[in-house]
Amino acid sequence: MGKKYQAAKQRVQSPSYPLREALELAKTTSVVKFDASVDLAVRLGVDPKHSDQMVRGSVVLPHGMGKTVTIVVFAKGDKEREAREAGADHVGAEDLADKITKGWMEFDRVVATPDLMGLVGRLGKILGPRGLMPNPKTGTVTFDLARAIREIRQGKVEYKVEKAGIVHVPVGKASFEVAKLHDNAQSILDSIIKAKPAAAKGTYFRSVSVSSTMGPGIKVDAASIERPAS
Repeated sequence: MGKKYQAAKQRVQSPSYPLREALELAKTTSVVKFDASVDLAVRLGVDPKHSDQMVRGSVVLPHGMGKTVTIVVFAKGDKEREAREAGADHVGAEDLADKITKGWMEFDRVVATPDLMGLVGRLGKILGPRGLMPNPKTGTVTFDLARAIREIRQGKVEYKVEKAGIVHVPVGKASFEVAKLHDNAQSILDSIIKAKPAAAKGTYFRSVSVSSTMGPGIKVDAASIERPAS
């Protein structure tokens, strides 16, 4: 670890912080020259190996992500036209799948109409590991392409619990005001609470932390943010 990181880490002096204070610290402990992302990591009391304990979902962040997102849409006919009019960056079907198969990956999100999921499914080994596979649960497999594209542009993020029981989600940029980061983070946490599986027992939020890109992790007082879903 470099000197900047060590100096930033020394500023994290408490075992845990309220969410707003943790986000402020994440902003001020950014060690990179570019506008770093601020990320949220939540370790859940679930076992993703069991299908009834899988946690995944999506949420439109109140203040967006602060980044330009490149959107790919798999659609044909009238839906292709709808996607283009709604502002999709790349739209196609077999031609688009062939391009991706040959190594093109210059995009951030993928949306598809249900009738083309057979085609998109063949790209599972490419899109899946990168978290880009469309899914009806996150609104990216839909005939309402205009809405899907609009929500992504507005800052819609998706999350899915990993094998270790951890959810990683970006909440914004270090240049954001703390209030905006807090609103975004709270929206994500509320969504994760609402996505709690009925099969999950015991403590749901095992630990929560925030960090900037390449910055130190800052533990959040989980008891101060977990609350019943409304």
